[in-house]
Amino acid sequence: MTSRERVLAALDHRQPDRVPVDFGGASVTGIHVSSVAALRDYYGLQKRPVKLHEPLQMLGWIDDDLKDAMGIDVEGVFPYNTIFGFKNENWKTWRAGWGQELLVPGDFNVTYDGNGDTLIYPEGDTSVPPSGRMPKGFYFFDAIIRQPPIDEGKLNPQDNLEEFTPIADCYLAHLARAAPEAASKGRAVIAAFGGTGFGDVALVPGTFLKHPKGIRDVTEWYVSTRTRRDYLHTVFAGQCKIALANLERIRQVVAGNVDVAFICGTDFGTQTSSFCSVQTFRELYMPYYQAVNGWIHRRTNWKTFKHSCGAVEKFMESFIDAGFDIISPVQCSAAGMDPAQLKSRYGDRLVFWGGGVDTQKSLPFGTPEEVRRQVLERCEVFSKNGGFVFDTVHNIQALTPVENIVAMVEAIREFNAR
Repeated sequence: MTSRERVLAALDHRQPDRVPVDFGGASVTGIHVSSVAALRDYYGLQKRPVKLHEPLQMLGWIDDDLKDAMGIDVEGVFPYNTIFGFKNENWKTWRAGWGQELLVPGDFNVTYDGNGDTLIYPEGDTSVPPSGRMPKGFYFFDAIIRQPPIDEGKLNPQDNLEEFTPIADCYLAHLARAAPEAASKGRAVIAAFGGTGFGDVALVPGTFLKHPKGIRDVTEWYVSTRTRRDYLHTVFAGQCKIALANLERIRQVVAGNVDVAFICGTDFGTQTSSFCSVQTFRELYMPYYQAVNGWIHRRTNWKTFKHSCGAVEKFMESFIDAGFDIISPVQCSAAGMDPAQLKSRYGDRLVFWGGGVDTQKSLPFGTPEEVRRQVLERCEVFSKNGGFVFDTVHNIQALTPVENIVAMVEAIREFNAR
């Protein structure tokens, strides 16, 4: 099979010729810039600065030579703007705090405070308050909460709809170029169009907005799912209406060059529990997911991709009812997320995109042999009858030993050779 045929077979719950692999296709399946550099060195690839394409999590662009070396079957199409509101263009060099020279977008503008923390700015505008902070000695940014005191009498749902607008012609032009280019590589294409992540707390703080209004504190947002539900319904309804109109225009320009649509990065699970009840999910979130997923399934061949970390086994039936085809990252270390049980209960209705190896303990802190054993075990469980795309549990982090990453790649090959 070609890479694309392999992924499509897995998505259709058919047995592919081997387990398909994704690293770097989405902002939740990526590799930290430092690990990308280490992998390029390990495989003896041309030495050059890694491109930083997702600055919040400091994810590196994976070039074709590294994709080939790692056996990657997926190509990503990313939004026009980064999470800090500037475009991935006009590349320049920048040296990170750990000494690595990177290529960063031209509007990646930072300053340093008295503690040595790195501050980054929405749209690269250093005349407004920073929206992200990388503490000294750290390897990624945190959003800075810029939530003014809330006046209940003046809360306006339109303030939380500021970022949801009709898609710009320049964004459509970007997709019209990027989607065919991605499809030409022969890999399956996953595209993140934006605007469909209802309540995604990575986006709630508005790191891309110069002066965000509305409810922008993550804690306050979660509280609002209980105390201001009518407000959130108004936000979600407005967002959904705009998203559906945008999807129609997007569909016309990307045509058949996309296989998977990244819909939502909203996390519903913690390590041991969840952020809300199943009842809250079905009442507050599900109608809007059903509208988006239903629209896509009626008009395209795209499969729909749902990201949620944590203990989300109790939501799986609801994810299916909401119309999602794919769940990622499959955090098997969280409570109730046993791989065999997940595959047995939901494996004929959900594609597990991830779960291949734990990124909290095994990959960063285990031995290569421990990594190998876990990869083989997870592939054995998840790959039966298709419905599995190999990826780690979320992004590969900084300081992960390159020997462990390579052990993971070699274990996939070992399994596929059986």
